[in-house]
Amino acid sequence: MSTESVSAVPPPTEPGESQSAPTRRTFIATTAVGGAAVAGGVIGGSFLVGSEDAAAAAPPASRVSLTVNGTRRTVTVDNRTSLLDLLRERFGLTGTKKGCDAGACGACTVLVDGQRHNACLTLAVRLEGAEVTTIEGLADGDRLHPLQQAFIDQDAFQCGYCTPGQIMSGVGCIKEGHTGSPEEIREWMSGNICRCGCYVKIARAVEQTAGRK
Repeated sequence: MSTESVSAVPPPTEPGESQSAPTRRTFIATTAVGGAAVAGGVIGGSFLVGSEDAAAAAPPASRVSLTVNGTRRTVTVDNRTSLLDLLRERFGLTGTKKGCDAGACGACTVLVDGQRHNACLTLAVRLEGAEVTTIEGLADGDRLHPLQQAFIDQDAFQCGYCTPGQIMSGVGCIKEGHTGSPEEIREWMSGNICRCGCYVKIARAVEQTAGRK
C-alpha cells in the first residue's frame, strides 16, 4: 500500500510564464494547500492598491455647520453619518439614545428647528444651518424644563432608557398643540415606545406641562 504526500511547493512554471505575478496554475496550487489572499492583493503577487486608488475609494465627506443646544458646531462628516451618531460619537451628547436605529422606537427623538425628528433617520449633512435641541439642552442650568420636572412628579419612567426621547417628543407635542386630551397625546406620541409600559403617567406628565392638569 502506497501513500502520497501533498507538497506545498507549487508546480514548476512552464516556459513563458512570469514569476512576477501568480498564474492561474500557481494560484490554485498555493491556495489548495493553505495559501492566503490579503486585502489589496494576493500574497506573492503584485496587485496592491496604490495610494491614489485608496484615496478614490474613501467615502465622500462634507463640511456642515449647525447649532446644537445653542452652540455653533462645524464638522466634516462622512455623508452617510446620521444625526444620532454625530451627536453621540462626535459631540459626546449621549442623552439621545440609540434604540432600534431604524426609526421605529423614538428613543433618539430630538428637535430640529423646533420639529420632532428621529435622529437615527436624519442625515447630518442635510442639517446645514439647522438648530438642534437634545435632552441636554432643555434644562436652564440647574433648573429643569417643566416637562422634565413633570416626569419626576408623575413618576413617568422606570428603566429610563426611552425617557429622553419621550421628553423631547412631549415638548414637540406641546408646541404643536396636540394636548387636547389624553387620547390625543397618546396618538401624537405613538411613535415613542416605552417598554416598561408607563404610557398613562407619560400622558399625565405632558398634560401637567401643557397646563391641563
